[in-house]
Amino acid sequence: MISIQNLSFKYNRKRTLFENLNLELESGSIYGLLGKNGAGKSTLLYNITGLVFPQKGEINVLGFKPRNRKPSFLSNVYFLPEEFALPSISISQFLKLNAPFYPNFNSTKFYEFLNELDVEASSKLNDISFGQQKKVMIAFGLACNTKLLIMDEPTNGLDIPSKSKFRKLVAANISDEKLFIISTHQVRDLESLIDQVIIMNESNMVLKASMEKIGQKLSFKTLDDPQEEVLYSEESILGKVGVVLNTEEQESKINMEHLFGAVMNKGGLVKEIFSK
Repeated sequence: MISIQNLSFKYNRKRTLFENLNLELESGSIYGLLGKNGAGKSTLLYNITGLVFPQKGEINVLGFKPRNRKPSFLSNVYFLPEEFALPSISISQFLKLNAPFYPNFNSTKFYEFLNELDVEASSKLNDISFGQQKKVMIAFGLACNTKLLIMDEPTNGLDIPSKSKFRKLVAANISDEKLFIISTHQVRDLESLIDQVIIMNESNMVLKASMEKIGQKLSFKTLDDPQEEVLYSEESILGKVGVVLNTEEQESKINMEHLFGAVMNKGGLVKEIFSK
């Protein structure tokens, strides 16, 4: 569904964000795009949606070149950016103005999503908080029924119950024909949602793997064997916990924060482990 080959991109002469980046993403999955602020996550999403253009390389999304911004491409892609400004109109007016751009938009589902997220459908967009506005945009994005749904930091501004409802709605609306990309630096928010992980550090893709493969390659546990090579560790009330190689081939619950720490701590070794 998305093919990126030898992508090179920079905003100015001094800072190159990507150099010969290659990435293949398939439908039927929810990808978590993780990284610290400034790691290049948003810029990668802008390239995928055609909001910025690479200096070199090719991007193919749904059989289109995003930079051409053709209506048949845009009608099958919904992008929720981290920051947005909404007009001073009612939710129903917003729907009337924007839903026609998406031929598969489902109004019934949209209002169901609003209800699930505890948003009053009669609200005016400028009269509600940023968190409530974010919920409206999440509901709208899901109701568009596009083949590609991209959300940049969607849980920013949401309280803990709302984050749980967000995960439930996203998981219920993925299908074999759809691809979801969710970018965040709050890694724990996606722990039970994603099935594929992409972690970036300093504009480099350090890890791309399925949750299944991560569970096969790494072990998340209390660290009590001094002979183990530790990729990441931290102190807890249970003692020292962290990430090591899964030499015993035993399943463990993946801790996304610890995985992220391992990638930030020993990215070169992690790359080597997952290249095998």
